[in-house]
Amino acid sequence: MFPSVASTLSLSLLKACSVVLLILVARGLVLLINMLVVAPMSDPLKKIQGPDGSLLQNHFREVMDPSISPNTHEKWVKSFGKTFRFHGFGRHDFRLLSVDFCVMSHILNSPIYEKPWQTRSLLTNLFGRGIFAMEGAEHKALRKLIAPAFSTQSIKTMTPIFFQKAEELRDKWEVFASSPTATLVEDAKIPPLPAPPYFPSPSFAEAVIDIAHWFSLATFDVIGLAGFDYHFHALQCESEEVYLAYRNMFRIADKGPKLRDLVQLYFPIIEKIFPNEATRITNESQRVISEAGQQLIQSKKLAILAEKASASEIKEKDILSLLIKSNLSADISGRLSDADLLSQLSTFLFAGSDSTSLAMSWCIHLLSLHPDIQDRLRSELNSLSPCASNSSSTSGYSAPAHAEAIDGLPFLDAVVRETLRLCPPVHGTMRVATRDDNIPVSSPIVLRNGTIIQPGETIRLRKGSYVHIPIEALNFSTDIWGEDARKFNPDRWSSLPHPARVPSHPGLANLMTFSFGPHACPGWKFSMLQTKIFLATLIPHFVFEPAADIQKFNAILTRPYVCDQFEFGARLPVKIGRVNL
Repeated sequence: MFPSVASTLSLSLLKACSVVLLILVARGLVLLINMLVVAPMSDPLKKIQGPDGSLLQNHFREVMDPSISPNTHEKWVKSFGKTFRFHGFGRHDFRLLSVDFCVMSHILNSPIYEKPWQTRSLLTNLFGRGIFAMEGAEHKALRKLIAPAFSTQSIKTMTPIFFQKAEELRDKWEVFASSPTATLVEDAKIPPLPAPPYFPSPSFAEAVIDIAHWFSLATFDVIGLAGFDYHFHALQCESEEVYLAYRNMFRIADKGPKLRDLVQLYFPIIEKIFPNEATRITNESQRVISEAGQQLIQSKKLAILAEKASASEIKEKDILSLLIKSNLSADISGRLSDADLLSQLSTFLFAGSDSTSLAMSWCIHLLSLHPDIQDRLRSELNSLSPCASNSSSTSGYSAPAHAEAIDGLPFLDAVVRETLRLCPPVHGTMRVATRDDNIPVSSPIVLRNGTIIQPGETIRLRKGSYVHIPIEALNFSTDIWGEDARKFNPDRWSSLPHPARVPSHPGLANLMTFSFGPHACPGWKFSMLQTKIFLATLIPHFVFEPAADIQKFNAILTRPYVCDQFEFGARLPVKIGRVNL
């Protein structure tokens, strides 16, 4: 009797499991058919022209690989117009891309469009709930909270730090430039650099240094001091515990998301059950950062509360202190937790150090390729008062006043802007529509059936559609910047074409590098001024020449590498020689 009952129960359980399995399979098939067949048929983007592909073909490399994307964008614009669609994860996945500023302005200013949840999850996993991972009302409140830390007045108080670290870097390079034929690399396994087919070297002592590495150290030190009054001493010795924790974590971010990382977004339990080396490094780095960060936040919070209680002026001017002060002044319901404060610092450290160091590196690289422009810039910098080329943060001159003089140099400003236009640290970004929308266009669109959407009319985009924001493509657009848009020409900034003069971002015209709208980079003034001060400190002392053929690759940021030596990672070697002052 009992075996019979057990058999009956087992049979019933098996049938139940089979039914559940059949339901799951059927539901999966329905979802798959809807995704691959039904949904694409009703997608409005299906009507728009664009490159075609096979069933599972994507166009991600054509869109996001900086080694081919400029030619791809130019080719597609000529073939399909300024606004078109391409394939994401297969022929069924239509995505919008446009170099029509009217389209981009609408998307970047509209609350309908947000960063995809996948992007926000990746950023949160690395840096916590920083400002770049937030959306909606939460993002708006945080922007308001951090605004005082990036005001013009606040940045002025940070200029002594900019000068201090620029001079420290200059002194390092002076030693290198005094060692003829020195080749400075960080890894003995890296092969020697190929001889570049460029102009001959002048007759001065020279060395080959990886400027990307050295600028990274310097900007890390800057953001440590300016951001939260913390001494990394990276320029002197790369051994400080918190610095190494950040750097190890950022090295993982530099590699970009792998297939496993994307799968883990949908199945987070994989990371907990089967942690890999990247997970272990990230977790350990975050532990070190969290412990040090909590101590720092608590000590600064106590100092600020004590100064408020005594009604004395708050002396701390670093970003963390200003952020804590702003946070304590906010309504209790809108205040950030200590963990969220730390997330902002990690976000600022990555965005503020690596993006700025890349801007400086690309600028020196471009100047090395254009010695005439380099000479013009050096002459302008030498036209400042003597302390312009022999400055010292302890020499008694006013750092803010000197910074203001440097900031006002027209050709330096043009060189920096032109570098940021040609080499934006962020190649592009993405948005997703949170509901159906009609997007206005300023350039005609010819649909696949021959219908023309005229300027002033709209195209329809349905909820869930992805939009790629092609920062580089907009910075390279000949319709905006002229026929020489892909050439390094700082003089263009003295007589910009009309399309480039209509500002989308206050103070930056139509330069897309810092984006615009509610999600524009809050630290763009900080980055611009820091870059100018470093260049003003270094260029009067050194002459730069190319040392290798340099290419770009994309991780989270656009980084340099030596052609045919990609496996050795991001590097930007440059010949450096002393200027006879």
